[in-house]
Amino acid sequence: MRLEHVEACAALQPRCYPTLAPEEHIAAAHYANHLRLFPEGQFVALETRTGKVVGSASGFLTYYDEIDPAHFRHHTFLEAIAGGWLTNHNPNGNYYYGIDMCVHPDYRGRGIARMLHDARKALCHRLNLKGLVIGGMIPGFVHYKHLLTAQEYVEHVRQGIIYDSTLTTQLRNGFVLRGLLQNYLQDPPTDGWSTLLEWPNPDYVPPHARAG
Repeated sequence: MRLEHVEACAALQPRCYPTLAPEEHIAAAHYANHLRLFPEGQFVALETRTGKVVGSASGFLTYYDEIDPAHFRHHTFLEAIAGGWLTNHNPNGNYYYGIDMCVHPDYRGRGIARMLHDARKALCHRLNLKGLVIGGMIPGFVHYKHLLTAQEYVEHVRQGIIYDSTLTTQLRNGFVLRGLLQNYLQDPPTDGWSTLLEWPNPDYVPPHARAG
């Protein structure tokens, strides 16, 4: 991502997350600050012919001893991302915290999300991070919440019984379900439920091992 892309990235937010509260959308000024704080952690997908921004992924570094669902339940998405500004970015962090991933609706089904996931994984390899952690939406839950609890729905998706456009893609990209988060996002159709997912870096080398 470069500064010339931030307006287009911001315009993708309501297209990709129409049910989220507006204050949870990432604005152009937020993206610009992300680039100031951690440029290598911000990504865009561009249409080859036109250079149009058709996807984006943002994030910051943070430190965790382990990915503990109880810890995440004590804060909301807006708290986690410092109101969108990412001022809690820790240059010495051991995890990449992925805050959003957008793919323009007209360009879905072309492997763009996988490419963005791969870019994040490559960053984890390059910086020797323990992994990537995300709080993910479950957009398909709205169609099942009269039949299933959020826990039951996620388990059905995990087993491949139900397809969820977000969670299924994440699981196929090597993410491991660590738990569910209630009221993490302001998303009325899914009653605010989100998943806590981790991609553990298989090539991570602990600092003491590298020094040895």
